[in-house]
Amino acid sequence: MAEPWWRTGPQDVHRLEDRISSLYAERCHIDRDDNAIVLVNKARTVHVPAAWLAVLLIGPGSRITHPAVTLLADSGTAVCWVGEQGVRLYATGTGIARGSQLQLRQAWLVTRPKERVAVARRMYAMRFPGEDTTGLTLQQLRGREGTRIRRLYATHAQRTGVPWSKRDYKPGDAFATGDDVNRLLSAANSALYGISHAAITGLGASPVLGFVHTGNALSFVLDIADLYKAEYTIPLAFDLAAQGLTSERDARTALRDAVVKGKLLPRIVADIKRLLVPEGTDFSDEDLGALWDDGNTVVGSGRNWSATEHLDIIPEPAEPDGSANGETAP
Repeated sequence: MAEPWWRTGPQDVHRLEDRISSLYAERCHIDRDDNAIVLVNKARTVHVPAAWLAVLLIGPGSRITHPAVTLLADSGTAVCWVGEQGVRLYATGTGIARGSQLQLRQAWLVTRPKERVAVARRMYAMRFPGEDTTGLTLQQLRGREGTRIRRLYATHAQRTGVPWSKRDYKPGDAFATGDDVNRLLSAANSALYGISHAAITGLGASPVLGFVHTGNALSFVLDIADLYKAEYTIPLAFDLAAQGLTSERDARTALRDAVVKGKLLPRIVADIKRLLVPEGTDFSDEDLGALWDDGNTVVGSGRNWSATEHLDIIPEPAEPDGSANGETAP
């Protein structure tokens, strides 16, 4: 089996925002042929260039070889193992990022109440274009969001003629309850979570550290996906139900086409950076390979620090100043 013709680095692979958003595969054998991923089932064989794919969603009945996983990792392609009908995310692999700077910045923001509230406010403000959210508490913003979503459901029900009563969802088994629109919403939202997850991990941010959502391994994924449901998954579910297209595959493929047409992946990447990174600052995903030193400084790695001039130097413990605000943001 031929080895990849490049060794992965930020300058060597296609940027996340330039890639195909997602590919779902189920009930097939996934292997590698040189620098392509090969999907094989009884009907046909499909070759997919690994470096042009943002995330591969692997569904039930599939098996993947070690060389295929190696190629996807070398290409910076995220791999997600999902449940039947794509409604569960069981595991995920690494993305394109090689550095930790963005995740350190995210952790700094989420662990400081003032900064965390500011990011949460910006998230809500992105959902209310043209509205002034200045001075509103998080409780007021949640209430306004709930009202907006209820009106949105009613508007699309009237537009399409599809009956609607309420959002019906059973945690852990989204397709066990609800009408056609609810099931389509669950399927489309699940696909949107996968795309958001790929963008987050691809940039080197953490899917765990949410600002609005918390206590979940995918809290930040839920935060980001919520920014686009009103524009993508909600109208799509009503449109499909009106056309009698009610399968999970209908929702997934329709969302895929909408994501490509609306260039959603570059938008997600830009929005994540806008939420986490100060304006005018460019955070690199380069692997610095450094060692942490006292304070906020780092020293180079890859060298022996046991030289004579360092042997007898024992740094004195810093005096606590009692102020967390004195720390410099990453």
